[in-house]
Amino acid sequence: MNKETKSPATGFVRGLGLLDATMIVAGSMIGSGIFIVSADIARQTGAPGWLLVVWIITGLLTITAALSYGELAAMMPKAGGQYVYLREAYSPLWGFLYGWTLFLVIQTGTIAAVAVGFAKYLGVLWPAISESNYLIAPVRLSDSYAVSLSTAQLIGLLMIALLTWMNTRGLQLGKLVQNVFTFAKTGALIALIVLGILVGWNDAAVSSNFGDLWTVRGQLQEVGSGLTAATAFGLFVAICVAQTNSLFSADAWNNITFTAGEVKNPRRNIPLSLAIGTVLVIGLYLLANVAYLVTLPFETIQTVSNDRVASATADVIFPGYGAAIMAVAIMISTFGCNNGLILAGARAYYAMARDGLFFESAGRLNKHHVPAWGLVIQGVWAALLVLPRTIMGTDATGALRYGSLYNNLLTYVISAALIFYILTIYGIFRLRAARPEAKRPYKAFGYPLVPMLYIVGAGIIVVVLFIYQTATTWPGLLIVLTGIPVYFLWRRAAQRRGVAPRTAFEEEPELVEQ
Repeated sequence: MNKETKSPATGFVRGLGLLDATMIVAGSMIGSGIFIVSADIARQTGAPGWLLVVWIITGLLTITAALSYGELAAMMPKAGGQYVYLREAYSPLWGFLYGWTLFLVIQTGTIAAVAVGFAKYLGVLWPAISESNYLIAPVRLSDSYAVSLSTAQLIGLLMIALLTWMNTRGLQLGKLVQNVFTFAKTGALIALIVLGILVGWNDAAVSSNFGDLWTVRGQLQEVGSGLTAATAFGLFVAICVAQTNSLFSADAWNNITFTAGEVKNPRRNIPLSLAIGTVLVIGLYLLANVAYLVTLPFETIQTVSNDRVASATADVIFPGYGAAIMAVAIMISTFGCNNGLILAGARAYYAMARDGLFFESAGRLNKHHVPAWGLVIQGVWAALLVLPRTIMGTDATGALRYGSLYNNLLTYVISAALIFYILTIYGIFRLRAARPEAKRPYKAFGYPLVPMLYIVGAGIIVVVLFIYQTATTWPGLLIVLTGIPVYFLWRRAAQRRGVAPRTAFEEEPELVEQ
C-alpha cells in the first residue's frame, strides 16, 4: 500500500514536482490570446516597433510580478495562494474580495471564454460547430441581453464538464493532462516560430516592418476620448490600453500559488516554477510576434480576418492548410489551458471555505484528496456564464448581432485584476514590516526596487485605463465591491458556526508526498 492510500482524506497530497508546477504556470498562461490579440494591438499602436514594445512591457511586468510573488509563495506555501497573501498582508476582507472576483469573473469567466474558444476553432474543422448554429435560438431577456444554446456553446459546456470531472478524480490525472497538453502546445508554438522565420520569411514584409519600426501607419483604433496612436500622447495611451490584450494573454501565471498545498518542497519549487514558466512563455510570445512580423506586412496584421494572425502566418508556411493546422494547435492549447485553470481555481475556493467565507462544501476534500465540490461549484458557474449573450446591434441585413457576456465581464475586471496584483506585491513591503521574523527562504528579486517598479508601471496603466476606458473599467470596480455585503453575510454565518479566518502560519492537516 503506498503513502497516498494510507493518508487521511482530510489532507492534500503533495504530488506536484518542479516540472509539474512549471507546466501549470506555462500551461495556464498559453491559451488562444497569443494567436489573435496582436492584430488588435497593431491597430492600437500603429507600428511594428510599438507592437513589440507592448509585448516587452508585458513581459517585464509579468516576470517582475512572478519574481516578487516568489517571496510570498515561499513564505506561505498554503493552498489558496494570492487569496492567502492578501488576507495576511491586509485583512480577511481584502483576501475575500480577490477570491470573490476570482470566482465571479476572473477564473470562471476565463474558463468559459477558453471553452468557447476551443469550440470556435473546432468549428474550423467541423463547420456545424458555430456560435450561430443554434440548438436553442436566442431568447431575449431585455434590450441588451439574451440567452442561447448554439453548437459552439454546447461544446464549451461539454469541455467544462469533462475537465471538471477529470480533476475530481485526483491530482495524478489532472497533472498528466496538464503536462501532456502543455508540452504539445509549447511545441506547436515553437514550431510556428521556427517555421515562420525559416520558411515564411517574406523579404518585403521584413523590409517594411523592420526597416521602418516606428512610423505609425495603417488602420488605427481609437483608444479613448478620440485619441489614436497618431499623436505622441495618443501613442502613450494606446500602449497602456493595449496592455489589456497582452497582459490578459500572459495572465494566470499566479495559478500555481493556489495549488501550493500540493507542491513538493513548495518553498523552493513554487518560486522556481514561477520564474521558469513566465520567462519561457514571455520569450515564446516575443518570438511569436517576430515570426508574425517577418511573415506578414504590418497592414495585413492589422486587418487579418477575425484577428487570426497565427492562422495567416501558418497559411504562408503551408498555403491552403494554415487555418486547419492552427485550429488544431489552438484546440490543444485551449484544452490544456482550461485544465490548468480548472485544477487551480478550486484550491482558492477551498482556502476561502476553510475560513468560512465560501460554500462550506468547497472546503472539504474527497477520497482522491481534491476539493471536488469546489471544482463542481466552479464548473457550474463557468457553464452558466457560457449561456448569456449580449445584443450588439444589427448587421447589414438587419439581423441581430450577439456577443458573449463573459467577454464583457472579463474586459471589466482586467483593471481590477491589475489592482489586486499591485496590492499583493505591495503586501511584500507590509509583511516585511509586520512579520520580520517570518521565514523567507526566497526573497523578492531586486527588493525593494524591482517590486516597486512593478507597482509604478502597473499603477500608471491602471490610471490610464480608468481615465480613458471608463466604460470598461468602472464596472469592474463595481463587480469587486459587490463582494463587500457578501463577505459580511458569510462572516456572520461562519461566526455562528464558530469558524474564523486562519493565519497562514498555522499548521495544516497532514500532507503526504506522492
